[in-house]
Amino acid sequence: MMDDADISGMFAGLGAVTIKKMFGGKSVYFEGVILAIETDGEIFLKADVISAPQFEAAGARQWTYDGKGKSVKMPYWTVPDAALDDPDELKNWTKLAYEAALRVKK
Repeated sequence: MMDDADISGMFAGLGAVTIKKMFGGKSVYFEGVILAIETDGEIFLKADVISAPQFEAAGARQWTYDGKGKSVKMPYWTVPDAALDDPDELKNWTKLAYEAALRVKK
């Protein structure tokens, strides 16, 4: 599990986030909207039909879990590797996640 300071640091380019514990992991909120989750020490960013193809093209992995004998795909994707060492690139991906979260909320 990542600590809250590390998670907050990942989203610093976007702004101050709120982190809450959930299901053995954490949820990350910006301006009251969930835009990411942390599970097993990894951050997954929210995506939707508009942004998911961008995550896939960047080599990100979709979060799945085993549900009653079949794999269930969730609308969250790993942070693309190229963004992990580049704060500007990371800011772009966290902004994409926030935009997807706003579209889904509507």
